[in-house]
Amino acid sequence: MVLGFSIALIIFSLLLMLLVLMHKGKGGGLSDMFGGGMQSSVGGSSVAERNLDRITIVIGLLWLACIVVLGILMKVKG
Repeated sequence: MVLGFSIALIIFSLLLMLLVLMHKGKGGGLSDMFGGGMQSSVGGSSVAERNLDRITIVIGLLWLACIVVLGILMKVKG
């Protein structure tokens, strides 16, 4: 069981990194260093960006749940 949650945690970590890197920079910070500040958004967030935000939140919550479950399993096991 611990092995399964550990594998899930690794997969969710990689997905979360990928999803965060796919977000468009909102201006300021490190995103300007890589050219993210060169673009200006005309009309707010598009549908694709909102869906990307939702997917990122869901994957982040699953990642957090895996960490909590692994912590409980390790405490009970040890």
